[in-house]
Amino acid sequence: MNNLTASFKGLFSKTTGIASDPLSILINKEVGAHIRSWRFIVLILLVVLTFLASTYVSSANLRSAINNAQDPDQAFLYLKLLTNTDNSVPAFHVFLNFLAPLLGIALGFDAINSERNGGTLTRLMAQPIYRDNLLIAKFLGPLIIVGTLLSALILFLIGGGLIATGVRMEPQELLRIVGFVILSVIYIGFWLSLSILLSIRFKQAATSALTAIGIWLFFTVFFPIVINLLVHALLPNPNYLSEAQLIKYNELILNLLRLSPGQLYTDATTTLLIPSVRSLGPVSMEQMIGAIPSPLGVKDSLLIVWPQLSGLIAATVVCFALSYYIFMRKEIRS
Repeated sequence: MNNLTASFKGLFSKTTGIASDPLSILINKEVGAHIRSWRFIVLILLVVLTFLASTYVSSANLRSAINNAQDPDQAFLYLKLLTNTDNSVPAFHVFLNFLAPLLGIALGFDAINSERNGGTLTRLMAQPIYRDNLLIAKFLGPLIIVGTLLSALILFLIGGGLIATGVRMEPQELLRIVGFVILSVIYIGFWLSLSILLSIRFKQAATSALTAIGIWLFFTVFFPIVINLLVHALLPNPNYLSEAQLIKYNELILNLLRLSPGQLYTDATTTLLIPSVRSLGPVSMEQMIGAIPSPLGVKDSLLIVWPQLSGLIAATVVCFALSYYIFMRKEIRS
């Protein structure tokens, strides 16, 4: 009987690939460890509370936004639930621009150095698993949790809006909201890969956490100040420029600001959630003549945000590739 049970388990592991796959086992381990931690519970509560606060304010002002005949986006009810605000509480995508880096940093700043300091890294490497499996699991595990959380919040938003209003969701709205969720996961993935890189580079978790928070504060607070100082010091006064020169002046400032991941995320989410946004740069008077304020299609909006999306993906891939290179060459001792 025992031999029959063992044979059945072996056959099940071969057919499903679950029990014999080290990567899936490590991912399940990471997901379970994060779900049980108080740190993740606190972060979940922050994201949920900000989501409820922003959607409550947007739903309270939803009727006035829909009845605004001058708004070209008045027909997109579910997008209004994510973007409409009375300036007392920011919209959810603005909140997420602030919380997403903290979420990614908190889930990855001690991914490797905590295993090393706790003595469990040598035990893991003693098992028949590859180093890259461990690193991929440290990256994919938190992303699975974040993607599930954002998807659950969006489903809650759609279900609540359907029950409260009875208005069905348009396919264009669904595609835009799905794109917003994917973009948010990629943005969190960048900060997660950066924090994992710092956790490999530094031995102490406090050092990697402070370094990641310092990088986030630099891009959030100090980077726009540095760009403004450099522009005012090196470029001529914009009051003495022609219209064409002023457009190039503003384009240069925007391109420099887009070196920040937060600016890329803001541009992309604004374009996806507000269909009437037709350009992310300065527009001349000749280009505005004859333009009718109307929402763009999903394809056109994706073409506008493709540079921002590719920039976030490239930054995430670079950070993860550096983490992979350093971790594969790093000597692990007990």
